[in-house]
Amino acid sequence: MMKVPDFSRCPALVFTPMGRDAAVAVALLKETGALAHVCRDVVHFVAMLGEGICCAIVTDEGLRDADLKPLENWVSAQPTWSDFPFIILTQRGGAPDRDPELARLAATLGNVTFLERPFHPRTFISAVGTALRGRARQFEARLRIDELHEGEARLQTALTAGKLGTWELELSALALKASPACPPVFGYAPGESFTYTDLIASISPGDRSRMADAISRSHETGCDLAIELCTIWPDGTFHWADMHARLLRDHAQKTARLVGVASDITLRRMTEDSMQRDYDLLEARVAQRTAELERTHQLVLEEIRQRQRAEELLRQAHKMEMIGQLTGGVAHDFNNLLMAIMANLELLRKEPQDGVRATRLIDGALRGAQRGAALTQRLLAFARQQDLKVEPTHLPALVRGMTDLLERSVGPRVALELNLPDDIPLTLADGNQVELALLNLAVNARDAMPEGGALSIAVEEVHSCGEDGLAAGSYVRLIVRDTGKGMDLDTLAKATEPFFTTKEPGKGTGLGLSMIHGLALQLNGALRLQSEPGRGTRAELSLPVTAQRLTPESPKEDEQAEGIANGPTQASILLVDDDALIATSTAYLLQDMGHEVIEVDSGAAALEILKGGQWIDLMITDYSMPQMTGLELALAARELRPGLPVILATGYAELPQGTGIEILRLRKPYRQHQLAAEITRALRYARPTHRSP
Repeated sequence: MMKVPDFSRCPALVFTPMGRDAAVAVALLKETGALAHVCRDVVHFVAMLGEGICCAIVTDEGLRDADLKPLENWVSAQPTWSDFPFIILTQRGGAPDRDPELARLAATLGNVTFLERPFHPRTFISAVGTALRGRARQFEARLRIDELHEGEARLQTALTAGKLGTWELELSALALKASPACPPVFGYAPGESFTYTDLIASISPGDRSRMADAISRSHETGCDLAIELCTIWPDGTFHWADMHARLLRDHAQKTARLVGVASDITLRRMTEDSMQRDYDLLEARVAQRTAELERTHQLVLEEIRQRQRAEELLRQAHKMEMIGQLTGGVAHDFNNLLMAIMANLELLRKEPQDGVRATRLIDGALRGAQRGAALTQRLLAFARQQDLKVEPTHLPALVRGMTDLLERSVGPRVALELNLPDDIPLTLADGNQVELALLNLAVNARDAMPEGGALSIAVEEVHSCGEDGLAAGSYVRLIVRDTGKGMDLDTLAKATEPFFTTKEPGKGTGLGLSMIHGLALQLNGALRLQSEPGRGTRAELSLPVTAQRLTPESPKEDEQAEGIANGPTQASILLVDDDALIATSTAYLLQDMGHEVIEVDSGAAALEILKGGQWIDLMITDYSMPQMTGLELALAARELRPGLPVILATGYAELPQGTGIEILRLRKPYRQHQLAAEITRALRYARPTHRSP
């Protein structure tokens, strides 16, 4: 693409062979910013002419007697855009209408401006400026022509590459003009006669009306025409053509024509149809696969549920296994407690008159009973199946709270050493799971020291820089270290794998360390084991420090009971227990509080009392009874007397869920003030009940 020349670099030719005309012309041209080339003769002047010259300044005497044929040939050979400007300096009085020679020059050169000498410099500069501006417009015309030719070339290249045929339809006469590439789109040979009638005839009957509608819509609204048509070639084969056109009108709006292109899109449509068939087939397969996946998904939302249930059962089984391992020590300690109770009560029976001694014996029996109750409650709480509850936990306090259980677990041959500072920060953990983890580590340590040894349990605060699988931050670390057999590298590498155990068959599930490892990961911590054969094992459970605070604890059950008054006196209480010893003891406690007691030994007998219409303020029933449990009795009693308050006494850790009614629970063994507190609570919120006349 050529640019308009810079006239500071586009010279003018000066041919003034006599006098000072050349020097004057060159000086004046400099003022216009144009360069100047001075020619020595006509031959040199003609040779210097070219498209890069802006104009020529000559004197009439320089051309008057010269052979003008070469100059005439050059002027005639100019391209269509060029009309080279000549400025001829004439003698005074010289004009084409008075001088035949000047007229001949005007006819030969064409674009001539005559300037009579002498002239004013401004007149010369004005004439030169006019010539330069005219030449600039010629250069611009050349630029536009070149751009048009380049555009036509690019268009032709695009049409050829895209196999596009051009067409033009004059709408008033429906006269069609088509390029040679257009007829083959509709099945005709290139260059073959192809009229509008041939075009319509090649379109399938079902698409002809669409073509007519598209032409009418474009004619009426001026919108572009764009349509895909099914065509039938002369050989009877079916094809597809794509037609695009734009509406053009003349200035008078009298005639309009569509100018556009057409292309054969048969291959594309065949591909699209094939792809559509493939897509429909794929969509059907996807739908089928989706249905299969949904069925599989349901089997999996079920398999996962069963797996989760199995995991829960495994955890519970492992806890029960731990309790089984503790049974021997618990039985031994419980026998000691029962011995203390029995001995104190036997001595009390023999010496009833000694009040001081009797009081001391009774206190000893009560203390033994309380220790036994605390131990059994601890075991029941540990064995209970619970949901995970992550909350701020103070690990030293947690370890201290299970010291008795740990001592019973490791036995008398193992010395238990504790290092539990109070200034340890809190961590987020599930207390029940941490207790289970600690008990697992303690039992593993005990089994690794069959001849006895030392077990140390410590809690410390540590700071990690991102090592040992821990993110950078502060952690609370529970350390359990023993002096037992230890493990080699192979055993240590497998220690946390599920079901891996070095214990004898029937003495371990291999889930203990695996569960501790899973618990550590779940709480964003880590479990690390260090061990060498003959040098013992060190287990470190690291849990992140938390900024959360402990939730204020409610008063303990005994404190609540001590703070509650004995409650209303002279209540009528229906007491149900199949164990005569328990029933008698409870009845004495109730009567001692001033209540009226109706004592029965079965659920059926209790229901007979209720059916008889006797006034009852409250029913206290044991849970575990033959034929009818206490819970079943409570449900039946509520049907007879909906407002009847019920207290369920039980030694079990938990009761069946989903009873649908509110029942107070009194855990066995209980003391008189605990019994009084539950009676007060039950009667305080009781609704009035029916009293028969």
